[in-house]
Amino acid sequence: MRIWAYGDDINTDMLFPGKYTYTCAMPEEIKPHLLEDLDPEFAKAVQAGDVIFAGKNFGCGSSREQPVVGLKAVGIEAIVAKSYARIFYRAAINQGLLLIECPEAIAAYEAGMPVQLLLKESSIKVGDQTFRYPTLPPEILAIRDAGGLLAYTRAKLRTRADATRKPESNHQDTTDTKNTKSITPLILFVSLCLGGEFLSRFPGAK
Repeated sequence: MRIWAYGDDINTDMLFPGKYTYTCAMPEEIKPHLLEDLDPEFAKAVQAGDVIFAGKNFGCGSSREQPVVGLKAVGIEAIVAKSYARIFYRAAINQGLLLIECPEAIAAYEAGMPVQLLLKESSIKVGDQTFRYPTLPPEILAIRDAGGLLAYTRAKLRTRADATRKPESNHQDTTDTKNTKSITPLILFVSLCLGGEFLSRFPGAK
């Protein structure tokens, strides 16, 4: 696991240049341009399981989701920062990208120090020091484990359909079709919730 360390106010244009907004939409198109202007080596050398350390207000700027989509696609295990821009935090939840707020760990880190993410203990070990961070709600972890909000919602609808299906019925069951058609509005509803009262329960959502 490699630590990619950056400073304060890393905005979305630094994470993914705005000039590619309308030409790169798919993960494979986004990945080569990640952090292009901030750290030209990142896209070439990043590997699945790497972690980003950063200062305050990480992800500020525009609402474009390409930065989050790209970081998730290259396999970033987590981002640890002092604080996050609210809209970036919401986008990260939607994509299943894990964000951790732990200013003490950031302050203690120096280049080359060994780092361990102890997710079950809600803590980070930096060198010989261990720092706790606010326990992440199970909803965030479930969305991450599912691979993002879309996959999470699909799984929920599938479970609901299985629970309501009547095995003894001989006619064609249309439950799956109806639930599938309802995926988009349900995702929109959950996404709106993430931006309001629901999101306010999560650490890092400032």
